[in-house]
Amino acid sequence: MSIGPHKSGHTLVIPKTHVDNFFEMDENLLSQILLFSKNIADTLKKTFQPKSGKVGLVVAGLEIPHAHLHLVPMDELSDLDFKMAKEVSQKELAENLEKIKAVLID
Repeated sequence: MSIGPHKSGHTLVIPKTHVDNFFEMDENLLSQILLFSKNIADTLKKTFQPKSGKVGLVVAGLEIPHAHLHLVPMDELSDLDFKMAKEVSQKELAENLEKIKAVLID
């Protein structure tokens, strides 16, 4: 879960292998992270039911020196704007995580 989410459900997918730039990943790791992200995006869509019916994917790469993906349930395109990021409580993060787990268990 992102500690500075744009929207509820904003999730980061971070590979265990350190790679500074997303497109410097070898092809095997790149395909693994995208396939893994597809499953997470499907779960976020079911859990948070964005108005657009879509989960956006952002590869920004400027925030930290470690490749990662942002998955954001989108009501509208502006939900992907990094200016939308806000701090949320640990309680809200934990509640969103429990919602996601409940969908995964079903």
